Amino acid sequence: MAFTLGFHIILVPFGVAFTFLMLLANYRGLRRDDHEAMLLAERWSKVAAVLFAVGAVSGTVLTFELGLLWPRLMGRFGAAYGIPFAVEGIFFFVEAIFVAIYVYGWKRLRPWTHFWSGVPVVVAGAGGTASVVAANGWMNLPGGFTLRGGRIFDVHPLAVFFNRAFWYESLHMFLAAYLVAGFMVAGVYAAGLLRGRRDRYHRLGFLISFTVAAVLIPAQIVVGDTITREVFQKEPAKFAAIEMLAETGTHVPETLGGVFHDGAIRYGLRVPNAASILAGFRPSTRIQGLDAIPPALRPEDRVVTLVHLSFDVMVLSAFFLLGLALWFGVAWWRRRDLPKGRWFLRLAAAGGVVSVISLESGWVVTEVGRQPWTVVGYLLTRDAVTTSGNVWWFLAGALAIYVAVGIGTVFVLRSMRRRWRTADDDVPVPYGPELPLEKAVPEIRP
Repeated sequence: MAFTLGFHIILVPFGVAFTFLMLLANYRGLRRDDHEAMLLAERWSKVAAVLFAVGAVSGTVLTFELGLLWPRLMGRFGAAYGIPFAVEGIFFFVEAIFVAIYVYGWKRLRPWTHFWSGVPVVVAGAGGTASVVAANGWMNLPGGFTLRGGRIFDVHPLAVFFNRAFWYESLHMFLAAYLVAGFMVAGVYAAGLLRGRRDRYHRLGFLISFTVAAVLIPAQIVVGDTITREVFQKEPAKFAAIEMLAETGTHVPETLGGVFHDGAIRYGLRVPNAASILAGFRPSTRIQGLDAIPPALRPEDRVVTLVHLSFDVMVLSAFFLLGLALWFGVAWWRRRDLPKGRWFLRLAAAGGVVSVISLESGWVVTEVGRQPWTVVGYLLTRDAVTTSGNVWWFLAGALAIYVAVGIGTVFVLRSMRRRWRTADDDVPVPYGPELPLEKAVPEIRP
């Protein structure tokens, strides 16, 4: 499940935010009669269609894994846990319909009609992501049901969906999707600029995507800081793991790096009082430690270390991207141009990878930080997971599927890139005729 989630989460930003970048280019092309912007929009729509298909495959595997690998979770809590996924299914089908209309509508629909057909793609992508995050938030802070005799009754769908963690988790993920899409797409065009492709097409592709990411990264850091305090108040066990805090206390230092072993921190760099100040704005803020958790429910040392280091990586990578955005912003404000020199482009090209690392680290924090619970306070992971001895076969099958899907995706995208480089853009969609088919019956003249 961890492997398939880690693969699938990389595709989510392309369904949520890459399509928004596509519409931005489309809008610019229509409003300013910008040929390069329209070409970007058309080509990005083809990439989005391919990645949407790949995401559909990986998402389907995840739905099977929920039943095969977590039978007790679905059996006991499926009536509540399944609600967000039912909503996500509706958004998925809406997105699929309008992706087809938008991609196949190039040169077939009126320009503005075609543009507006892409708006539901962005809206449905955001709604689908919010639905999945609602399911995750419910596992962290469950509610909206009554538990009697080991079974749930009186399920309230709205309370399940809009749980106590929904709003801040969904906003955090929504911004993260836009950052990953923006920095990854900008990284592709930064690599092209580094290789001497200094034409307006590559420059515009970089500017549209990087500008969106650069504008949103400060907001993401502010939201992340706010969310950390929400976790401190609502999920104290997860916060204790994030801070590697063994004992409850005040004047808690912030530990950078290090490992947690036998209830003590090793090799970490401590900043006095910083954790208490970040949590409650004053050094006297009292933070619950791991000692407040019953020993039977306390996370293992390696889990605590993983959560803490993942949080550090997420924060460090976010500030790296913030620095990159500020560099770009200052240069654009002063000269209305990209920063001089090649180092900015090198770091921008790396920014896409860094954004993915930050995204993956954040999901490790929220998923592993919940351990040993699957549904906090109700269902332990050891009680939710399958007892089948065939888990390794499932993993082998998943690996085979994803290797095949990954190779196929790279092959298709590279073939599209080769065609674009030779200006042989002979099909306006990934697969399909350029012009309407000829009539089957020839016209009979009188």
